[in-house]
Amino acid sequence: MLKKRHYIILVLVVLLVIVLLKLPSEAMGRVKLAISGLFLPLFGLAGSVHELTGRAGENLVTKEQLARQNEELRRQNEELKIRLQQEAATVSENARLRGMVGWPGQKIWNVRLARVIARDPANWWRSAQIDLGARDGLKPNYPVLTSDGLVGRIQAVGQTRSQVILLGNPDLRVAAVVQPDGETGIINASSSSPQENNMIDLDYLSGTSKVRPGQIVETWGEGGVFPAHIPIGKIVDLRVKDFGMATQARVQLAADMGALQEVWVMAP
Repeated sequence: MLKKRHYIILVLVVLLVIVLLKLPSEAMGRVKLAISGLFLPLFGLAGSVHELTGRAGENLVTKEQLARQNEELRRQNEELKIRLQQEAATVSENARLRGMVGWPGQKIWNVRLARVIARDPANWWRSAQIDLGARDGLKPNYPVLTSDGLVGRIQAVGQTRSQVILLGNPDLRVAAVVQPDGETGIINASSSSPQENNMIDLDYLSGTSKVRPGQIVETWGEGGVFPAHIPIGKIVDLRVKDFGMATQARVQLAADMGALQEVWVMAP
């Protein structure tokens, strides 16, 4: 009985093939299109599975890669521990020497993270607004910086936001010192275009100044607004002013003023 059924199926398949071969080319094309349509969902499912498998493979990390990453993080952690130990020893020695000569100790910076929420598109180098205000304990003249260097200071404080006056604004001047020579000057807005390469001017250097390009400029600490040793930037070039009586240095800022998104506000 089973063999008879197989024979019947085989005969039907042969007849179907003969009928399909006898069909006109146009009708044959339609039949092929209809049959292929039945398998499209399966092909689509297979393609999706293949694509997902490929993406998953790209995101997978081998055990060896994880081991190497873990070892690298462990090494960096050990290196940071050693550096912290060295820094602690330096701080301890500094405090001891200050105590011997009667100098007051330096305070640890107390900083709070803030987000830049608004800038003037026409004068973006002059000011910015951040999302901290009086309710967060902010007051005018608090220094503002990034991990790269000084940005400016708080100019006005609202309840929930504050206005920050930025380096490059003609209304902001900062007492600065050139390291390691120790020459001092005043940071002013750039005498050229304010947007030019993130530049500012360092004025009131002597006509016989020995500063040179590449030296680091930091806050001096005089004036009571900005603590000492906050990075400001690096000297790019020099020019003589007032018939050789003074020198002006152009300084490229350490912080990128055109890309401020998050800043740190330094409170006493």
